[in-house]
Amino acid sequence: GKQLKDGKKPEPCKPILKVEYKTTRAGEPFIILSGGLSYDTVGRRPCLTVMHGKSTAVLEMDYSIVDFLTLCETPYPNDFQEPYAVVVLLEKDLVLIDLAQNGYPIFENPYPLTIHESPVTCCEYFADCPVDLIPALYSVGARQKRQGYSKKEWPISGGNWGLITQSYPEIIITGHADGSIKFWDASAITLQVLYKLKTAKVFEKSRNKDDRPNTDIVDEDPYAIQIISWCPESRMLCIAGVSAHVIIYRFSKQEVTTEVIPMLEVRLLYEINDVESPDGEQVPPLPTPGTGSNPQSIVPQSHPSTSSSSSDGLRDNVPCLKVKNSPLKQSPGYQIELVIQLVWVSGEPPQQITSLAVNSAYGLVVFGNCNGIAMVDYLQKTVLLNLGTIELYGSNDPYRREPRSPRKTRQPSGAGLCDINEGTMVPEDRCKSPTSGSGSPNNSDDDQKMNNFIEKVKTKSRKFSKMVANDIAKMSRKLSLPTELKPDLDVKDNSFSRSRSSSVTSIDKESREAISALHFCETFTRKADTSPSPCLWVGTTLGTVLVIVLNLPPGGEQRLLQPVIVSPSGTILRLKGAILRMAFLDTTGSLVPPAHEPWREHNVPEDKDEKDKSKKRRPVSVSPSSSQEISENQYAVICSEKQAKVISLPSQNCIYKQNITETSFVLRGDIVSLSNSVCLACFCANGHIMTFSLPSLRPLLDVYYLPLTNMRIARTFCFTNNGQALYLVSPTEIQRLTYSQETCENLQEMLGELFTPVETPEAPNRGFFKGLFGGGAQSLDREELFGESASGKASRSLAQHIPGPGGIEGVKGAASGVVGELARARLALDERGQKLGELEEKTAAMLYSADSFSKHAHEMMLKYKDKKWYQF
Repeated sequence: GKQLKDGKKPEPCKPILKVEYKTTRAGEPFIILSGGLSYDTVGRRPCLTVMHGKSTAVLEMDYSIVDFLTLCETPYPNDFQEPYAVVVLLEKDLVLIDLAQNGYPIFENPYPLTIHESPVTCCEYFADCPVDLIPALYSVGARQKRQGYSKKEWPISGGNWGLITQSYPEIIITGHADGSIKFWDASAITLQVLYKLKTAKVFEKSRNKDDRPNTDIVDEDPYAIQIISWCPESRMLCIAGVSAHVIIYRFSKQEVTTEVIPMLEVRLLYEINDVESPDGEQVPPLPTPGTGSNPQSIVPQSHPSTSSSSSDGLRDNVPCLKVKNSPLKQSPGYQIELVIQLVWVSGEPPQQITSLAVNSAYGLVVFGNCNGIAMVDYLQKTVLLNLGTIELYGSNDPYRREPRSPRKTRQPSGAGLCDINEGTMVPEDRCKSPTSGSGSPNNSDDDQKMNNFIEKVKTKSRKFSKMVANDIAKMSRKLSLPTELKPDLDVKDNSFSRSRSSSVTSIDKESREAISALHFCETFTRKADTSPSPCLWVGTTLGTVLVIVLNLPPGGEQRLLQPVIVSPSGTILRLKGAILRMAFLDTTGSLVPPAHEPWREHNVPEDKDEKDKSKKRRPVSVSPSSSQEISENQYAVICSEKQAKVISLPSQNCIYKQNITETSFVLRGDIVSLSNSVCLACFCANGHIMTFSLPSLRPLLDVYYLPLTNMRIARTFCFTNNGQALYLVSPTEIQRLTYSQETCENLQEMLGELFTPVETPEAPNRGFFKGLFGGGAQSLDREELFGESASGKASRSLAQHIPGPGGIEGVKGAASGVVGELARARLALDERGQKLGELEEKTAAMLYSADSFSKHAHEMMLKYKDKKWYQF
C-alpha cells in the first residue's frame, strides 16, 4: 500500500492470503503472493503478484483464486529451488504461468476445466471412421494455437494409458450455442479436442442489441447449431442453424481467401386452409426441374438484399442473418462452399430446419422444415427443388388437403373441421352455414368487420409467435438443446406425441406435416424398376415415406454444365408415428452405405489423369446387365416413433414388421454395425434401450437404462457402430455407454491409471560448515545413519540390512495389494501367536526335562564320587 504523507493513514489493502519464497541459483529469488491489492481500485479482478528482483508483475485472473503452487526443479528447501511455473487453481479454471519467459505467459490448457466454452446444442457420434481422418483433423487443429501462450509443453503429466483393445477410430462432433463446432478424438475411452470450426465468422455481427437487425427470429445465440450432417469418407460437412441457415463446408489443407461468399436464398412456404398467414395467398413455389423448367433460370444472389418489404410494409425476402460482403480468409480445415438461408415471407419468419442431409457423390444437399423441402446443387449453386410437404404427395395425398386459393378471404385460426374418424381435412367452404349467402343486406359490413378482426388477430398472432419463439429459444439454450421447437404451440406441445391415432383432433397437427428424415441412396424407386438409381427418400412426421428420383448428369465437366433433373416417383409408404431413420440392406443383409466421393484436395489443380479418374469414380446412372436385373434386390429399413418395417425392393412388400412400443415412443433410432452384422438400436422415452436384428427385426436386447429426466437427453442421444452410444448428461459432460459384450469384458483393461509412482530425486549434499552452523532439524533415514557411506563397512559378525526388491514395479505391486497384504499379515500374526504358545509349552517341557536330567546326574555323581576304579 502507498504510504501517505502528512500523517494520514496508509492506503487500505486486501489481505495477503498466501506467500511463497523460492530461490534461484543465478539470480534474485521469486516472491509470489495472492491478494494484497488496494481496496479503492474499481473493477479490479483477483490478482497474483510475482516479484523478482526489482520487477513486480500483477497478473489478473478471470475468477477468484482458491490456491496456487509453485513448481520447482527440486522438492528440497535447503537447495536452490529454481521455480519454472506457477499452478493457480481458480473457482472455475486452472491456470499455469510460465516463470521462465519474459512477461510470464500462461500455458495453453490441453484440456480446460470447462470443456465447452459455449453450451452444447447438438452432438453426433461416429465410430469406425477412416483411419486418416483423425491425423488430418489434428494437423489442421494444431495450427489453430492462439498467440500469446508459452512456447513450452504443458509441464504437468501423470498417469498411464490403459490397454487399448479397440482398433477403430471414433470421433464426436459437438455443435455449440455460439455457432462453433468441435471435433473430438474419442477413440477407446479418451477425449481430446482435434479441431474447432467457427461458423459465425461468415456473418456480420452487431456490436450491441440496438444495432441488431429486426429480422432475427431469436433474441440470443442466433448462430446456434441445430443439426450436423457429416460424410467422413469425403469429409463434407453441412450444418443447420437456429436462424434457418445452412452452411456447406469442404475440407482443405490449403489456406484460401474467398472474395465473394457464395450464397443462396430460398423462399420456402406453402399454405393450406388452416395455416396462419398474413395475406391469405398461396406463394407459388420456385420452378422445379421435375415440371420441365430449367434450374439454371434461378439466379443465386451473392448477398442478401438489405431490405425488402411487401406492399403492406411487412418484411419479405429478407434472411435472418447478413452475410459478410468483404473477402474472407479461410485457414486450413473446413472452408465454406455455400451458404443457404431461408427468407421471411410476407411478414412471416422462416421456420427452423428439422432435417438435413448432404451427399458428396451427387453434389446435393437437402433440408426440410414444417413448411416443405428444398434441394440445392452446391456444385452449380442452384435450387433444384422447393416444394411444400403436401405437394410431394401430388394426387396421392391421404388427407385430401387443398392449397389455399388466392381469392379466398382467410378465416381466423381453426377455420376448418376435422373428421376424427377419417383423419381428413374438411375445407372451410364446406363448413359455412347454408343461410350465409351473398344476398344478405349486411354482408359488406360483416365482411369489413371480419377483415378488421382478422387484421387484429394477425398482428397479435405475429407478436405472440415472436414472443413464444424467444421463450422457446431461451428455454432450449438453458437445456443446451437444439431449438427445434416452432413458434407454434400445437407443434411444440405435440412434438412428443406424433401418433396418428384417432384421438388426435388438432387440425394444425396434420397441416404442419414436417420433414423428419432424409436419406440419399441408390436403390429401386418404383415397383417396375429393374435397376437401382440415385434417389432421395423423405420421411415426414405423419409416418409417410416418399421417394424422389434424381437424374444426374455424367461426371467431370458435364456435371457442372448439365442440370440435375428431380422428379417425384409416386412411391408412398406408410408407418405409424414420425419417421426417424432409414437405411438399406443388400441381399446378404449387409448395410448399403450412401454413395460418396473420396476426399481430394480441391484447392490444388488436378492433372489430366486425376480428372479421368474422377470421371470414373463419380456415380452415373446406367442400366445394368440382364444378369444383374434378375438377382439384384434390396431391403429398406424404416424406423418410426412407434414401429419398424423392412420392405423388399423393388416389390415394396413389407416382409418384417415390429411394433417397438405402444405406451411410449422412440426418441432415437439408428441402424448400426455390430459384430460383423447389422442391427436396429432404439432409445425410448420410457428409458429402455432396445436392439433388433436385421432384416428379421427379432428382439435382441431390451434393457431399462435411464428415464427421460430432461430434454437434453432426448435431443443428444445417439447410437453408432460397434455397440457404442452417448448423450449429454449436463451442458459440459458427455456420458458414453456400450451395449457390446466385447467392450464390457475389456473395459477394466482399457481404464488407465491416474497415479504413477515416481522416484524421489537425489537430495543435495550438506557442507561441513552448513551442517555445523546451519542449525535446525534434519530429516535422516536409516541409510544415512547406519549405511556404509556414513559409518563405514560393517563387521562380518554383525547382521546386515539387505533391502528387498525395489524399483517401480515393486512399489506398484506393493501399492496395489495393500488390503491383501494386511489380511495376510493379520493371519500371519494369529499363526505366529499360536506357534509362540506351542513353543512356550515345549520350552516348559524341555526345562522340566532338563531339571530332572540335572537331578539324576547329580545323584549319579554323588553315588560314584568316592569309589575308585577297581571297586566297580
